[in-house]
Amino acid sequence: MRTTQRKHEIARPDAPTAAEAPRFYSVAQAARMFGMSPMTLYRAIAAGEFPAVRIRGRLIVPAKAIEAMADTAVADQTLIDAASWVPREVVPR
Repeated sequence: MRTTQRKHEIARPDAPTAAEAPRFYSVAQAARMFGMSPMTLYRAIAAGEFPAVRIRGRLIVPAKAIEAMADTAVADQTLIDAASWVPREVVPR
């Protein structure tokens, strides 16, 4: 059996594999996943209706929060309100 490799295909060591799921998403990435504008998601985060992590001025969305919401909605066959997943004790800026 002979394998051929195309010359124009370059292995990118920095590209994530299918097995590597991201730990965090940018607000824009998460908004795209939900089919909404990033501004809508920023507003939900600012209102305390969606979980996010602030590192200095940047907001990121934990992938585990999204996965947990989706898993619970499927397992319980119910509607999950994202606001119920936001911690009640928030550290002030």
